[in-house]
Amino acid sequence: MTSDRVSCHRNQKRRPGGFTLIEVMITVAVVAILSMIAYPSYTDYLRRGQVQEAPRNLADFRTRMEQYYQDNRSYAAGANCGVAVPVAPAANYFSYACTIANAGQTYVATATGVGGSVAGLGYTVDQLNNQGSTCSGCAWGFTGPQGTWVLRKP
Repeated sequence: MTSDRVSCHRNQKRRPGGFTLIEVMITVAVVAILSMIAYPSYTDYLRRGQVQEAPRNLADFRTRMEQYYQDNRSYAAGANCGVAVPVAPAANYFSYACTIANAGQTYVATATGVGGSVAGLGYTVDQLNNQGSTCSGCAWGFTGPQGTWVLRKP
């Protein structure tokens, strides 16, 4: 009986383990196609999250400037804006500046992308709440100044 059992196992073909080259190449092709679609979407998703910093900080800055104006009848404190522009930790992706004009009666606050995925993006707001966006070689590629804050790829 044992001899039958041994002969039975000898006649069976052993199936080799692992994958064939074709199976591996198909898997690599599918992963490459998915990554070509997913990576740009992921980076745009990150950029949209990072861009939110500028409008949030500029809106907060504008509110504080209006409060300062109510108390002082001027947006200026000497040659500077009456309120300090945002800095770290509130300012991670943008640098902020404020320009005073007309003897302290007008101002323009700007946020400029400092690098990475927001490089080249710029946002502005003034005392009349005129909002604007610019793209100087940024990833979203819109041209000319926009009359509103652009928060996603047009």
